Amino acid sequence: MTQNMYDDPQFFAGYATLARSVKGLDGAPEWPALRSMLPAVADKKIVDLGCGYGWFCRWAREQGAAAVLGLDVSEKMLAKAQEMTRDPGITYRREGLETLRLGAQSADLAYSSLALHYLRDIDGLFATLFQALKPGGMLVFSAEHPIYTAPLRQGWGQDEAGEKSWPVNHYQQEGERVSNWFADGVKKQHRKLASWINALLAAGFEIVHVDEWGPDEAQVRANPALEEETARPMLFLLSARRPG
Repeated sequence: MTQNMYDDPQFFAGYATLARSVKGLDGAPEWPALRSMLPAVADKKIVDLGCGYGWFCRWAREQGAAAVLGLDVSEKMLAKAQEMTRDPGITYRREGLETLRLGAQSADLAYSSLALHYLRDIDGLFATLFQALKPGGMLVFSAEHPIYTAPLRQGWGQDEAGEKSWPVNHYQQEGERVSNWFADGVKKQHRKLASWINALLAAGFEIVHVDEWGPDEAQVRANPALEEETARPMLFLLSARRPG
């Protein structure tokens, strides 16, 4: 069972302070890059995996999506999403992604933002999504980059030349990594970038685009705290297609 930290009061309170919680998609610096990877959503049926507050669900409907299903394991997240949504075209449902079942060829797009790195069984989820997508349907998601999920220490380091660096710890050894972020004992799953890609290929997907995301100069000027993200990719963005 995937750990559900978002229903922990301390964690939920901390998460609520993030820019992406307060401002929604506009508060997520990777959103412009992720948005550019999306297919046209008008008249499409969409599944949002780990929908959180429902920001993407509402955006997709504003762009003309026919229906959006938002899934999350957190009751607190779903309650917030329901509170912020007044749209009968959006359905929210409590669901663990590792035990997810969806109807065959029932969706045109599966989307996820920063949720899949919590899952142990990514192979099972990708197989489920492949059969749930219509031929030509897309999976577009972001996740924490493996360099970020295997840190030797949090924060900047220095190499022999005195340059800033971000050391990694046992990158090749995949599995659970525990961090303290808003609450102690947050469990995430570290897997190599190759493992993410090969799992998608094994499920039958075609890889369309991979972005080891980092902020551009304009974003750093607007938000100097993002400078840290120029040293190593914190996130990767990926789009894949079911052939057909």
